Amino acid sequence: MKSIKTIGVVGAGAMGRGIAQIAAQAGLEVLLFDLNADAVAAARDSLREVWDKLASKGKITQELAAASLRRIVPCGDLAGMSRADLVVEAVVERLDVKCDLFRQLEAIVGDDCILASNTSSLSITSIAQACERPERVAGYHFFNPVPLMKVVEVIDGLRSDPATGDALMALSREMGHTPVRAKDMPGFIVNHAGRGMNVEGLKTAQESVAPFYQIDAIMREQAGFRMGPFELMDLTGLDVSHPVMESIYGQFYDEPRFRPSPITAVRYAGKMLGRKTGLGFYAYPDGQKQVPAEPPVPAAVQGLKVWLAPYHSVGHKRAAALLKDLGADVVAAEAPPADALIVVTPYGEDTAGVVGGHQLDGERTVALDTFFGLEQGRRRVVMCSAATLPKWRDAAHALFAGDGTAVSVINDSAGFVAQRIVAGIVNIASDIAQQSIATPADIDRAVSLGLGYPKGGPLAMGDALGAAHVLEILRTMQRVTGDMRYRPSPWLQRRVQLGLSLLAEPACVAV
Repeated sequence: MKSIKTIGVVGAGAMGRGIAQIAAQAGLEVLLFDLNADAVAAARDSLREVWDKLASKGKITQELAAASLRRIVPCGDLAGMSRADLVVEAVVERLDVKCDLFRQLEAIVGDDCILASNTSSLSITSIAQACERPERVAGYHFFNPVPLMKVVEVIDGLRSDPATGDALMALSREMGHTPVRAKDMPGFIVNHAGRGMNVEGLKTAQESVAPFYQIDAIMREQAGFRMGPFELMDLTGLDVSHPVMESIYGQFYDEPRFRPSPITAVRYAGKMLGRKTGLGFYAYPDGQKQVPAEPPVPAAVQGLKVWLAPYHSVGHKRAAALLKDLGADVVAAEAPPADALIVVTPYGEDTAGVVGGHQLDGERTVALDTFFGLEQGRRRVVMCSAATLPKWRDAAHALFAGDGTAVSVINDSAGFVAQRIVAGIVNIASDIAQQSIATPADIDRAVSLGLGYPKGGPLAMGDALGAAHVLEILRTMQRVTGDMRYRPSPWLQRRVQLGLSLLAEPACVAV
Protein backbone atom coordinates (compact mmCIF):
# COMPACT_ATOMS: atom_id res chain seq x y z
CA MET A 1 0.00 0.00 0.00
CA LYS A 2 1.32 3.42 -0.96
CA SER A 3 2.58 5.58 1.93
CA ILE A 4 1.23 9.12 1.67
CA LYS A 5 3.31 11.82 3.35
CA THR A 6 2.76 14.81 1.05
CA ILE A 7 -0.69 15.74 -0.16
CA GLY A 8 -1.49 18.29 -2.84
CA VAL A 9 -4.79 20.15 -2.66
CA VAL A 10 -6.02 21.98 -5.76
CA GLY A 11 -8.70 24.50 -4.89
CA ALA A 12 -8.48 26.76 -1.83
CA GLY A 13 -12.20 27.21 -1.19
CA ALA A 14 -14.08 25.89 1.84
CA MET A 15 -13.60 22.23 0.92
CA GLY A 16 -9.94 22.61 -0.05
CA ARG A 17 -9.19 24.50 3.17
CA GLY A 18 -10.93 21.85 5.23
CA ILE A 19 -8.99 19.01 3.61
CA ALA A 20 -5.75 20.95 4.06
CA GLN A 21 -6.56 21.52 7.74
CA ILE A 22 -7.11 17.88 8.71
CA ALA A 23 -4.12 16.74 6.63
CA ALA A 24 -1.72 19.27 8.19
CA GLN A 25 -2.99 18.53 11.70
CA ALA A 26 -2.30 14.83 11.03
CA GLY A 27 1.33 15.61 10.21
CA LEU A 28 1.19 15.63 6.41
CA GLU A 29 2.85 18.27 4.27
CA VAL A 30 0.17 20.07 2.26
CA LEU A 31 0.89 21.66 -1.12
CA LEU A 32 -1.93 24.17 -1.69
CA PHE A 33 -2.74 25.64 -5.11
CA ASP A 34 -5.55 27.74 -6.56
CA LEU A 35 -5.78 29.61 -9.86
CA ASN A 36 -6.45 32.65 -7.72
CA ALA A 37 -3.23 33.23 -5.78
CA ASP A 38 -5.09 35.49 -3.33
CA ALA A 39 -7.32 32.54 -2.43
CA VAL A 40 -4.28 30.52 -1.30
CA ALA A 41 -3.05 33.38 0.90
CA ALA A 42 -6.55 33.87 2.31
CA ALA A 43 -6.85 30.14 3.01
CA ARG A 44 -3.54 30.10 4.89
CA ASP A 45 -4.58 33.14 6.94
CA SER A 46 -7.92 31.52 7.69
CA LEU A 47 -6.22 28.30 8.82
CA ARG A 48 -3.87 30.29 11.07
CA GLU A 49 -6.92 31.83 12.76
CA VAL A 50 -8.60 28.43 13.11
CA TRP A 51 -5.55 26.84 14.73
CA ASP A 52 -4.96 29.83 17.01
CA LYS A 53 -8.56 29.62 18.18
CA LEU A 54 -8.33 25.85 18.76
CA ALA A 55 -5.12 26.35 20.73
CA SER A 56 -6.63 29.16 22.82
CA LYS A 57 -9.50 26.84 23.75
CA GLY A 58 -7.08 24.05 24.68
CA LYS A 59 -8.31 21.73 21.93
CA ILE A 60 -4.83 21.50 20.39
CA THR A 61 -1.42 22.59 21.66
CA GLN A 62 0.29 25.80 20.54
CA GLU A 63 3.08 23.60 19.17
CA LEU A 64 0.65 21.64 16.97
CA ALA A 65 -0.96 24.87 15.77
CA ALA A 66 2.41 26.31 14.72
CA ALA A 67 3.60 23.03 13.17
CA SER A 68 0.34 22.60 11.22
CA LEU A 69 0.68 26.08 9.73
CA ARG A 70 4.29 25.37 8.71
CA ARG A 71 3.10 22.29 6.83
CA ILE A 72 0.86 24.39 4.54
CA VAL A 73 3.05 25.16 1.53
CA PRO A 74 1.55 27.65 -0.96
CA CYS A 75 2.20 26.79 -4.63
CA GLY A 76 2.41 29.49 -7.28
CA ASP A 77 1.53 27.12 -10.09
CA LEU A 78 0.34 23.59 -10.70
CA ALA A 79 3.93 22.41 -11.18
CA GLY A 80 4.31 22.73 -7.41
CA MET A 81 2.38 19.43 -7.13
CA SER A 82 5.32 17.49 -8.62
CA ARG A 83 6.43 15.86 -5.35
CA ALA A 84 2.97 15.00 -4.02
CA ASP A 85 2.09 11.41 -3.13
CA LEU A 86 -1.58 12.30 -3.51
CA VAL A 87 -3.36 15.21 -5.17
CA VAL A 88 -6.97 15.95 -4.20
CA GLU A 89 -8.93 18.32 -6.41
CA ALA A 90 -11.65 20.47 -4.86
CA VAL A 91 -12.51 22.68 -7.83
CA VAL A 92 -15.76 23.60 -9.58
CA GLU A 93 -18.23 20.73 -10.16
CA ARG A 94 -17.75 20.50 -13.92
CA LEU A 95 -16.60 17.35 -15.67
CA ASP A 96 -14.62 19.18 -18.36
CA VAL A 97 -12.72 21.24 -15.78
CA LYS A 98 -11.81 18.21 -13.68
CA CYS A 99 -10.75 16.15 -16.72
CA ASP A 100 -8.52 18.95 -17.98
CA LEU A 101 -6.97 19.35 -14.51
CA PHE A 102 -6.16 15.65 -14.23
CA ARG A 103 -4.59 15.65 -17.72
CA GLN A 104 -2.31 18.47 -16.60
CA LEU A 105 -1.47 16.77 -13.32
CA GLU A 106 -0.46 13.53 -15.04
CA ALA A 107 2.31 15.40 -16.82
CA ILE A 108 3.54 16.86 -13.50
CA VAL A 109 3.28 14.23 -10.75
CA GLY A 110 5.20 10.99 -10.32
CA ASP A 111 4.00 7.69 -11.75
CA ASP A 112 2.83 6.42 -8.35
CA CYS A 113 0.98 9.60 -7.31
CA ILE A 114 -2.72 9.07 -6.60
CA LEU A 115 -5.17 11.51 -8.19
CA ALA A 116 -8.39 11.92 -6.22
CA SER A 117 -11.54 13.93 -6.88
CA ASN A 118 -13.67 15.46 -4.14
CA THR A 119 -16.67 15.47 -6.49
CA SER A 120 -20.07 14.91 -4.91
CA SER A 121 -22.01 14.13 -8.07
CA LEU A 122 -19.77 13.39 -11.08
CA SER A 123 -18.72 9.92 -12.21
CA ILE A 124 -15.20 8.93 -11.14
CA THR A 125 -14.97 6.66 -14.16
CA SER A 126 -15.78 9.63 -16.42
CA ILE A 127 -13.06 11.74 -14.78
CA ALA A 128 -10.51 8.90 -14.91
CA GLN A 129 -10.95 8.30 -18.64
CA ALA A 130 -9.09 11.57 -19.24
CA CYS A 131 -5.94 10.02 -17.75
CA GLU A 132 -3.38 7.70 -19.29
CA ARG A 133 -3.33 5.77 -16.00
CA PRO A 134 -6.97 5.67 -14.83
CA GLU A 135 -6.11 3.00 -12.26
CA ARG A 136 -4.62 5.65 -9.97
CA VAL A 137 -7.76 7.79 -10.00
CA ALA A 138 -10.41 7.49 -7.26
CA GLY A 139 -13.11 9.54 -5.59
CA TYR A 140 -12.41 11.08 -2.20
CA HIS A 141 -15.61 12.83 -1.17
CA PHE A 142 -15.46 14.86 2.04
CA PHE A 143 -18.39 16.74 3.56
CA ASN A 144 -18.56 20.38 4.58
CA PRO A 145 -17.30 21.45 7.08
CA VAL A 146 -14.54 18.88 6.66
CA PRO A 147 -13.02 19.08 10.17
CA LEU A 148 -16.41 18.46 11.81
CA MET A 149 -17.96 15.97 9.37
CA LYS A 150 -15.93 12.92 10.27
CA VAL A 151 -16.87 10.72 7.31
CA VAL A 152 -15.35 10.49 3.83
CA GLU A 153 -16.49 8.40 0.86
CA VAL A 154 -13.77 6.53 -1.02
CA ILE A 155 -15.11 5.75 -4.49
CA ASP A 156 -13.70 3.14 -6.86
CA GLY A 157 -14.15 3.91 -10.54
CA LEU A 158 -14.53 1.01 -12.94
CA ARG A 159 -10.81 1.20 -13.78
CA SER A 160 -9.49 2.17 -10.33
CA ASP A 161 -6.84 -0.11 -8.82
CA PRO A 162 -8.20 -1.41 -5.49
CA ALA A 163 -4.85 -0.46 -3.94
CA THR A 164 -5.61 3.18 -4.75
CA GLY A 165 -8.77 3.08 -2.65
CA ASP A 166 -6.98 1.07 0.05
CA ALA A 167 -4.38 3.84 0.40
CA LEU A 168 -7.11 6.48 0.71
CA MET A 169 -8.95 4.41 3.32
CA ALA A 170 -5.77 4.18 5.42
CA LEU A 171 -5.02 7.89 5.02
CA SER A 172 -8.56 8.80 6.12
CA ARG A 173 -8.05 7.00 9.41
CA GLU A 174 -4.70 8.75 9.91
CA MET A 175 -6.51 12.07 9.53
CA GLY A 176 -9.16 11.10 12.09
CA HIS A 177 -11.98 10.44 9.63
CA THR A 178 -14.16 7.37 9.15
CA PRO A 179 -13.85 6.12 5.56
CA VAL A 180 -16.62 4.26 3.72
CA ARG A 181 -16.09 2.47 0.41
CA ALA A 182 -18.47 2.88 -2.52
CA LYS A 183 -18.81 1.88 -6.15
CA ASP A 184 -19.01 4.62 -8.78
CA MET A 185 -22.76 5.19 -8.94
CA PRO A 186 -24.80 8.43 -8.97
CA GLY A 187 -24.82 10.03 -5.52
CA PHE A 188 -22.36 7.43 -4.16
CA ILE A 189 -23.78 6.62 -0.68
CA VAL A 190 -24.79 9.74 1.23
CA ASN A 191 -26.31 11.84 -1.56
CA HIS A 192 -28.02 8.72 -2.90
CA ALA A 193 -29.45 7.70 0.48
CA GLY A 194 -30.50 11.27 1.27
CA ARG A 195 -33.07 11.31 -1.53
CA GLY A 196 -35.70 9.56 0.59
CA MET A 197 -36.04 12.39 3.11
CA ASN A 198 -36.20 15.27 0.65
CA VAL A 199 -38.21 13.91 -2.26
CA GLU A 200 -40.82 12.20 -0.07
CA GLY A 201 -41.08 15.23 2.19
CA LEU A 202 -41.71 17.34 -0.91
CA LYS A 203 -44.27 14.88 -2.26
CA THR A 204 -46.07 14.97 1.09
CA ALA A 205 -46.22 18.78 1.00
CA GLN A 206 -47.23 18.76 -2.67
CA GLU A 207 -50.26 16.61 -1.74
CA SER A 208 -51.24 19.27 0.85
CA VAL A 209 -50.98 16.74 3.66
CA ALA A 210 -49.44 19.30 6.04
CA PRO A 211 -47.53 22.60 5.91
CA PHE A 212 -43.74 22.61 5.77
CA TYR A 213 -43.25 23.42 9.45
CA GLN A 214 -45.55 20.61 10.59
CA ILE A 215 -43.79 18.04 8.39
CA ASP A 216 -40.48 19.16 9.91
CA ALA A 217 -41.87 18.98 13.45
CA ILE A 218 -43.24 15.48 12.83
CA MET A 219 -39.90 14.24 11.51
CA ARG A 220 -38.06 15.69 14.51
CA GLU A 221 -40.46 15.06 17.36
CA GLN A 222 -42.16 11.86 16.21
CA ALA A 223 -39.56 10.08 14.05
CA GLY A 224 -36.51 11.34 15.98
CA PHE A 225 -34.52 13.10 13.24
CA ARG A 226 -32.37 16.15 14.02
CA MET A 227 -34.01 18.14 11.24
CA GLY A 228 -36.98 17.78 8.94
CA PRO A 229 -36.63 17.96 5.14
CA PHE A 230 -37.51 21.63 4.72
CA GLU A 231 -35.24 23.05 7.41
CA LEU A 232 -32.50 20.78 6.05
CA MET A 233 -32.97 22.08 2.49
CA ASP A 234 -33.00 25.65 3.83
CA LEU A 235 -29.70 24.97 5.59
CA THR A 236 -28.08 23.36 2.54
CA GLY A 237 -29.58 25.82 0.08
CA LEU A 238 -31.78 24.96 -2.90
CA ASP A 239 -28.96 26.06 -5.21
CA VAL A 240 -27.23 22.88 -3.99
CA SER A 241 -30.06 20.46 -3.20
CA HIS A 242 -32.37 21.04 -6.18
CA PRO A 243 -29.72 20.41 -8.88
CA VAL A 244 -28.59 17.30 -6.97
CA MET A 245 -32.18 15.99 -6.92
CA GLU A 246 -32.52 16.58 -10.66
CA SER A 247 -29.07 15.12 -11.39
CA ILE A 248 -29.59 11.88 -9.47
CA TYR A 249 -33.07 11.43 -10.94
CA GLY A 250 -31.66 11.86 -14.45
CA GLN A 251 -28.61 9.67 -13.86
CA PHE A 252 -30.85 6.83 -12.69
CA TYR A 253 -32.96 7.25 -15.86
CA ASP A 254 -36.08 8.63 -14.17
CA GLU A 255 -36.20 6.18 -11.28
CA PRO A 256 -39.54 7.00 -9.56
CA ARG A 257 -38.00 6.78 -6.08
CA PHE A 258 -35.91 9.88 -6.85
CA ARG A 259 -38.54 11.96 -8.66
CA PRO A 260 -37.97 15.68 -7.87
CA SER A 261 -40.74 18.13 -7.09
CA PRO A 262 -41.98 21.28 -8.84
CA ILE A 263 -42.03 22.86 -5.38
CA THR A 264 -38.24 23.19 -5.37
CA ALA A 265 -38.09 24.00 -9.10
CA VAL A 266 -40.26 27.09 -8.61
CA ARG A 267 -38.45 28.22 -5.46
CA TYR A 268 -35.05 27.64 -7.05
CA ALA A 269 -36.07 29.76 -10.05
CA GLY A 270 -37.33 32.46 -7.68
CA LYS A 271 -34.04 32.42 -5.70
CA MET A 272 -35.84 31.45 -2.48
CA LEU A 273 -32.83 29.34 -1.60
CA GLY A 274 -33.00 29.20 2.19
CA ARG A 275 -30.88 30.73 4.94
CA LYS A 276 -28.34 32.17 2.51
CA THR A 277 -30.98 34.37 0.84
CA GLY A 278 -33.02 35.06 3.99
CA LEU A 279 -36.06 33.31 2.53
CA GLY A 280 -36.74 29.67 1.77
CA PHE A 281 -39.34 27.34 3.19
CA TYR A 282 -39.02 29.61 6.23
CA ALA A 283 -38.31 33.33 6.51
CA TYR A 284 -35.08 34.40 8.25
CA PRO A 285 -35.37 38.02 9.38
CA ASP A 286 -32.05 39.01 10.98
CA GLY A 287 -30.89 35.45 10.37
CA GLN A 288 -33.45 33.95 12.76
CA LYS A 289 -35.84 31.27 11.50
CA GLN A 290 -39.51 32.20 11.82
CA VAL A 291 -41.75 29.23 12.58
CA PRO A 292 -45.56 29.57 12.62
CA ALA A 293 -47.22 29.07 15.98
CA GLU A 294 -48.76 25.67 16.68
CA PRO A 295 -52.57 25.66 16.49
CA PRO A 296 -54.11 25.81 19.98
CA VAL A 297 -55.38 22.59 21.51
CA PRO A 298 -59.21 22.54 21.45
CA ALA A 299 -61.19 22.12 24.65
CA ALA A 300 -61.66 18.53 25.74
CA VAL A 301 -65.08 17.04 25.01
CA GLN A 302 -66.79 15.88 28.18
CA GLY A 303 -68.26 12.39 28.03
CA LEU A 304 -66.49 11.57 24.76
CA LYS A 305 -66.87 7.94 23.73
CA VAL A 306 -64.16 6.28 21.60
CA TRP A 307 -64.40 3.20 19.43
CA LEU A 308 -60.96 1.81 18.53
CA ALA A 309 -60.92 -0.17 15.29
CA PRO A 310 -59.39 -3.65 15.69
CA TYR A 311 -58.11 -3.88 12.10
CA HIS A 312 -54.36 -3.57 12.76
CA SER A 313 -53.10 -5.67 15.68
CA VAL A 314 -49.89 -3.71 16.43
CA GLY A 315 -51.51 -0.30 15.99
CA HIS A 316 -54.58 -1.36 17.96
CA LYS A 317 -52.47 -2.57 20.89
CA ARG A 318 -50.43 0.64 21.08
CA ALA A 319 -53.46 2.91 20.73
CA ALA A 320 -55.40 0.93 23.33
CA ALA A 321 -52.59 1.37 25.86
CA LEU A 322 -52.50 5.13 25.22
CA LEU A 323 -56.28 5.53 25.48
CA LYS A 324 -56.19 3.69 28.80
CA ASP A 325 -53.43 6.01 30.08
CA LEU A 326 -55.44 9.05 28.96
CA GLY A 327 -58.50 7.79 30.80
CA ALA A 328 -60.62 7.67 27.64
CA ASP A 329 -64.07 6.05 27.61
CA VAL A 330 -63.34 3.25 25.12
CA VAL A 331 -66.44 1.38 23.97
CA ALA A 332 -65.99 -2.38 23.66
CA ALA A 333 -68.27 -3.28 20.79
CA GLU A 334 -67.96 -5.09 17.46
CA ALA A 335 -69.26 -2.04 15.60
CA PRO A 336 -68.88 1.65 16.50
CA PRO A 337 -71.85 3.21 18.35
CA ALA A 338 -73.54 6.09 16.55
CA ASP A 339 -72.24 8.68 19.05
CA ALA A 340 -68.56 7.61 19.34
CA LEU A 341 -65.34 8.96 17.87
CA ILE A 342 -63.90 6.27 15.58
CA VAL A 343 -60.10 5.81 15.72
CA VAL A 344 -58.23 3.68 13.16
CA THR A 345 -54.50 2.84 13.16
CA PRO A 346 -53.34 2.06 9.62
CA TYR A 347 -49.83 1.30 8.37
CA GLY A 348 -49.44 2.77 4.89
CA GLU A 349 -53.14 3.27 4.21
CA ASP A 350 -55.08 6.53 4.21
CA THR A 351 -58.13 7.23 6.35
CA ALA A 352 -60.49 7.13 3.36
CA GLY A 353 -59.26 3.67 2.44
CA VAL A 354 -59.98 2.30 5.91
CA VAL A 355 -63.39 4.01 6.03
CA GLY A 356 -64.38 2.67 2.62
CA GLY A 357 -62.95 -0.79 3.19
CA HIS A 358 -64.81 -1.31 6.47
CA GLN A 359 -67.95 0.75 5.86
CA LEU A 360 -67.29 3.18 8.71
CA ASP A 361 -68.83 6.59 9.25
CA GLY A 362 -66.30 8.90 7.61
CA GLU A 363 -67.60 11.98 9.44
CA ARG A 364 -66.53 10.54 12.82
CA THR A 365 -63.34 8.72 11.79
CA VAL A 366 -59.74 9.82 12.38
CA ALA A 367 -56.49 7.88 12.01
CA LEU A 368 -53.75 7.78 14.65
CA ASP A 369 -50.12 7.06 13.69
CA THR A 370 -48.80 4.41 16.08
CA PHE A 371 -45.73 3.31 14.09
CA PHE A 372 -43.13 5.23 16.13
CA GLY A 373 -44.75 4.72 19.54
CA LEU A 374 -47.12 6.91 21.51
CA GLU A 375 -45.27 7.64 24.74
CA GLN A 376 -45.78 10.97 26.44
CA GLY A 377 -43.61 13.68 24.91
CA ARG A 378 -43.34 12.07 21.45
CA ARG A 379 -45.39 14.13 18.98
CA ARG A 380 -48.59 12.36 17.97
CA VAL A 381 -50.19 12.59 14.55
CA VAL A 382 -53.93 12.52 13.91
CA MET A 383 -55.11 12.23 10.31
CA CYS A 384 -58.52 13.21 8.97
CA SER A 385 -60.25 12.26 5.76
CA ALA A 386 -62.09 14.72 3.54
CA ALA A 387 -65.31 13.62 5.27
CA THR A 388 -64.19 14.09 8.91
CA LEU A 389 -66.25 16.80 10.59
CA PRO A 390 -64.39 19.57 12.48
CA LYS A 391 -66.03 18.70 15.80
CA TRP A 392 -64.69 15.14 15.66
CA ARG A 393 -61.27 16.34 14.45
CA ASP A 394 -61.09 18.73 17.42
CA ALA A 395 -62.30 16.05 19.83
CA ALA A 396 -59.50 13.73 18.70
CA HIS A 397 -56.91 16.53 18.90
CA ALA A 398 -57.90 17.38 22.46
CA LEU A 399 -58.03 13.72 23.49
CA PHE A 400 -54.55 12.80 22.25
CA ALA A 401 -53.04 16.03 23.63
CA GLY A 402 -54.58 15.30 27.01
CA ASP A 403 -51.25 14.55 28.72
CA GLY A 404 -49.53 17.67 27.32
CA THR A 405 -47.99 15.95 24.31
CA ALA A 406 -47.89 17.93 21.06
CA VAL A 407 -50.33 16.77 18.36
CA SER A 408 -50.18 17.44 14.63
CA VAL A 409 -53.48 17.20 12.77
CA ILE A 410 -52.91 16.43 9.08
CA ASN A 411 -54.95 15.83 5.94
CA ASP A 412 -55.44 12.38 4.49
CA SER A 413 -52.30 10.64 3.24
CA ALA A 414 -51.22 7.11 2.47
CA GLY A 415 -48.60 6.55 5.16
CA PHE A 416 -49.31 9.65 7.26
CA VAL A 417 -46.09 11.79 7.13
CA ALA A 418 -43.26 10.06 8.97
CA GLN A 419 -44.35 6.54 7.98
CA ARG A 420 -43.99 7.31 4.29
CA ILE A 421 -40.75 9.31 4.61
CA VAL A 422 -38.98 6.82 6.87
CA ALA A 423 -40.16 3.85 4.80
CA GLY A 424 -38.70 5.58 1.74
CA ILE A 425 -35.38 6.19 3.52
CA VAL A 426 -35.11 2.53 4.59
CA ASN A 427 -36.15 1.32 1.13
CA ILE A 428 -33.56 3.41 -0.74
CA ALA A 429 -30.79 2.32 1.65
CA SER A 430 -31.89 -1.28 1.09
CA ASP A 431 -31.59 -0.82 -2.65
CA ILE A 432 -28.11 0.70 -2.31
CA ALA A 433 -27.17 -2.55 -0.56
CA GLN A 434 -28.99 -4.61 -3.21
CA GLN A 435 -26.92 -2.94 -5.95
CA SER A 436 -23.70 -3.62 -3.98
CA ILE A 437 -22.82 0.07 -4.13
CA ALA A 438 -21.54 -0.30 -0.56
CA THR A 439 -21.72 -2.80 2.28
CA PRO A 440 -24.69 -2.53 4.64
CA ALA A 441 -22.35 -1.48 7.46
CA ASP A 442 -20.78 1.27 5.34
CA ILE A 443 -24.21 2.50 4.22
CA ASP A 444 -25.27 2.97 7.85
CA ARG A 445 -21.93 4.48 8.86
CA ALA A 446 -22.00 6.95 5.96
CA VAL A 447 -25.58 8.05 6.48
CA SER A 448 -25.33 8.23 10.27
CA LEU A 449 -22.17 10.38 10.15
CA GLY A 450 -22.95 12.29 6.96
CA LEU A 451 -26.64 13.03 7.54
CA GLY A 452 -27.06 12.48 11.28
CA TYR A 453 -29.93 10.01 10.92
CA PRO A 454 -31.07 8.33 14.16
CA LYS A 455 -30.78 4.72 15.34
CA GLY A 456 -27.35 4.18 13.74
CA GLY A 457 -28.43 4.61 10.12
CA PRO A 458 -31.30 3.65 7.81
CA LEU A 459 -30.83 -0.13 7.81
CA ALA A 460 -30.50 -0.31 11.59
CA MET A 461 -33.52 2.00 11.76
CA GLY A 462 -35.51 -0.42 9.63
CA ASP A 463 -34.56 -3.27 11.95
CA ALA A 464 -35.47 -1.25 15.05
CA LEU A 465 -38.88 -0.21 13.71
CA GLY A 466 -39.53 -3.66 12.27
CA ALA A 467 -38.55 -4.44 8.70
CA ALA A 468 -41.80 -6.35 8.21
CA HIS A 469 -43.77 -3.23 9.18
CA VAL A 470 -41.71 -1.07 6.80
CA LEU A 471 -42.45 -3.57 4.04
CA GLU A 472 -46.16 -3.50 4.93
CA ILE A 473 -46.20 0.30 4.72
CA LEU A 474 -44.50 0.31 1.31
CA ARG A 475 -46.70 -2.41 -0.17
CA THR A 476 -49.85 -0.71 1.09
CA MET A 477 -48.77 2.70 -0.20
CA GLN A 478 -47.98 1.25 -3.62
CA ARG A 479 -51.42 -0.38 -3.71
CA VAL A 480 -53.23 2.77 -2.55
CA THR A 481 -51.37 5.25 -4.77
CA GLY A 482 -50.36 3.12 -7.75
CA ASP A 483 -46.99 4.89 -7.64
CA MET A 484 -43.90 2.77 -8.39
CA ARG A 485 -41.79 4.98 -6.11
CA TYR A 486 -43.09 2.85 -3.21
CA ARG A 487 -42.21 -0.57 -4.64
CA PRO A 488 -40.12 -2.44 -2.07
CA SER A 489 -36.47 -3.21 -2.73
CA PRO A 490 -35.72 -6.93 -3.14
CA TRP A 491 -33.17 -6.53 -0.31
CA LEU A 492 -35.91 -5.48 2.11
CA GLN A 493 -38.48 -7.96 0.85
CA ARG A 494 -36.17 -10.99 0.93
CA ARG A 495 -34.75 -10.26 4.37
CA VAL A 496 -38.25 -10.00 5.79
CA GLN A 497 -39.15 -13.30 4.14
CA LEU A 498 -36.02 -14.96 5.58
CA GLY A 499 -36.21 -13.33 9.01
CA LEU A 500 -32.81 -11.66 8.51
CA SER A 501 -31.55 -8.26 9.64
CA LEU A 502 -31.37 -5.57 6.96
CA LEU A 503 -27.66 -5.36 7.84
CA ALA A 504 -27.10 -9.02 7.03
CA GLU A 505 -24.90 -9.64 4.00
CA PRO A 506 -25.62 -12.67 1.82
CA ALA A 507 -24.14 -15.90 3.19
CA CYS A 508 -23.89 -17.25 -0.34
CA VAL A 509 -22.56 -15.09 -3.17
CA ALA A 510 -22.59 -16.02 -6.87
CA VAL A 511 -19.15 -16.58 -8.41
